[in-house]
Amino acid sequence: MANHHQRMMDKLVVEPGTTADLERREAGETLELGDKLSGQVRSEMLATRLGELHNRLWAEAKRSVVLVLQGMDASGKDGTIRRVLSGLNPQGCTVTNFKVPTELQLAHDYLWRVHNNAPARGLLGVWNRSHYEDVVAARMIGLIDDEHCAKRYRHIREFERMLHDEGTSVVKVFLHISKEEQRRRLQARIDDPAKNWKFQKSDIEARRQWDQYQVRYEEAITETSTEWAPWYVVPSDRRWVRDVAVAELLIRVLEELDPQIPDPEPGLEGIVVE
Repeated sequence: MANHHQRMMDKLVVEPGTTADLERREAGETLELGDKLSGQVRSEMLATRLGELHNRLWAEAKRSVVLVLQGMDASGKDGTIRRVLSGLNPQGCTVTNFKVPTELQLAHDYLWRVHNNAPARGLLGVWNRSHYEDVVAARMIGLIDDEHCAKRYRHIREFERMLHDEGTSVVKVFLHISKEEQRRRLQARIDDPAKNWKFQKSDIEARRQWDQYQVRYEEAITETSTEWAPWYVVPSDRRWVRDVAVAELLIRVLEELDPQIPDPEPGLEGIVVE
């Protein structure tokens, strides 16, 4: 099991100094997890372990973890949050959706709103989209040029180094789906009235720019995968594979942190509650 876990991590990670090479990575692979039923059974086991570790992080209240989720439209960011974090103590979690910046946020530097939503000590935070919108989407719509973008890569590397040095582990996941799988998911949002609210006409325009987005994401991942905050490219055409991989990543980080339950208040021995 340990060897399989390590092989999975080796396959997902973008080693610092290497290219993300998204075209080479298969969005539909199963990561040696077997079939869907096997994956679902494994997910249940991982959920128990993740809950135990998360409870220790919450109780210790000295370090924090932030899960960064990026990906194309319909890549499964919401689903990952809903399924992987199911069963965790909600008091120990924060979820932030980074949408179009507000007027207040635009009055500050682009990292201000991100840093303002970093998880406090003891918390597991999730960023549904993140500061990477400020180098990918911002470049796509022409808000910044290549020179400005290169500066932002440097800012981001050092921002994440600061978070790491101050006790926040940064787990960065790119949910990698194929263009065909995205087509199916977007069409489902149109065809199912219960999912209509998730579809915007702008999704079609972004899809037309699929190749350009892939180039921008590959560049951003390559430029910002570091020893202190590496990127992991998770195959996400199969939701159950995605769920296992993300849970495994979080468990690995938490096990390395090894948070400890605090010692009890002295003098509890012999107390009887009447």
